[in-house]
Amino acid sequence: MNDLYTSDVLPRVVPVVAGVLGAAGLAVACLPARIAMRRELRRRWLTWAVAATVFVGALALRELGATVLAWLLGLIAVAEYARLVRLGRGERAVLVLGALLLPPPALLKAVDLADPFGLRTLALLTVACVLPALLSGDTARGGERAARTAFGMLWIPVALTGLVVLEGTALAVVVATAFAGAGAWCGGLLLSRLGGTLARPLSPLSPGRTWGGVLGAGMGVAAGLEAAGAFTVTLWAAVLAGCVLGDLLTAMIKREAGVKSAGTWLPGFGGLLDLIGPLLLALLTAMAVSL
Repeated sequence: MNDLYTSDVLPRVVPVVAGVLGAAGLAVACLPARIAMRRELRRRWLTWAVAATVFVGALALRELGATVLAWLLGLIAVAEYARLVRLGRGERAVLVLGALLLPPPALLKAVDLADPFGLRTLALLTVACVLPALLSGDTARGGERAARTAFGMLWIPVALTGLVVLEGTALAVVVATAFAGAGAWCGGLLLSRLGGTLARPLSPLSPGRTWGGVLGAGMGVAAGLEAAGAFTVTLWAAVLAGCVLGDLLTAMIKREAGVKSAGTWLPGFGGLLDLIGPLLLALLTAMAVSL
């Protein structure tokens, strides 16, 4: 049972996040012009600064803020996902409906989504996801459309309900996931230079990800959870697995679609899924061990 409250976590994470962003911003600002990645790093820092303000500000408002945040992220993410996997209007409408209806706390309680693997919930979601393909009589891609829609429902709207039902743990997971991303980048850049296992690619899905990056991500998750006062070995393992697998999952979907990024509107990242892909799976794994 989740018993970590936002009011307990917020005073701990705000100064830490502000300090990390301030130090990173100063470091990026001081980079010499000859550094090829300077412009890209500045864009990424700006996006992280805005994202941190939005996430922390929304979650500080407890269930109401978390619900609005889940709505915002869900609507953008399902639009990007539907475009990547070429879903039709019917499937997009189902995903949008899921993104709007699943987060509100009253509805979560009504359908027992506090247990995200409950058979009733999965049955209702499955029926909604297969209806567009069934009603259109699609004999060529019907099964594929239904499967992609069902997966999208679980990956995005259901995962984002974690922002509401996890309470303070959600904020801890968000911070830990952000720190994991920074740790993975530093680990991949620095630790991989040591050679050996640390330099080996993690998966053909994303050859740039190395085991050194996984080690860096593990340290980042530990630092984020500790900063939030939420560290346990179980939650650390769950969030780390979610971050690593979520990053690979996002890469797999983009590679299948033949694109480098899920969008072009988010500076330094591309699309929203490029930013929150690891968080989506981390929320699911956190729910699995916390609820």
